[in-house]
Amino acid sequence: MDDGLEEIRQKRMAEMQAQGGQGGQGGEAAEKQARQQEMKNNILTAILDQKARARLNTIAQVKPERAQKVEMMLINMHQRRQIMGQVGETELIKMLEEISKTEPKGSKVNFDRRRVTLDSDSD
Repeated sequence: MDDGLEEIRQKRMAEMQAQGGQGGQGGEAAEKQARQQEMKNNILTAILDQKARARLNTIAQVKPERAQKVEMMLINMHQRRQIMGQVGETELIKMLEEISKTEPKGSKVNFDRRRVTLDSDSD
């Protein structure tokens, strides 16, 4: 029974290595990315209070690029020691407003409807 279990384990390991990106390079990159994400989450947890963290997570659901900008801004401020204590929800809202002022507005479509001069109903 142990031989069958060992054989299944070996097959599974071979499958995982094949999916991992030939030789484990994909696994290393995924592991590095996971470590960076964990570090980022730890920093954000340390500098944001609970309500601000919840708001940032909600924004990440709707506009991930805006949430990433705020996260990077917060991490940079933390590394430069510009943040003393925890950032509250009101400070986070102010940061979001600053970012939204600097972002270009979306394109606006204007419809120019022209009336046809040769209208059969006007006769």
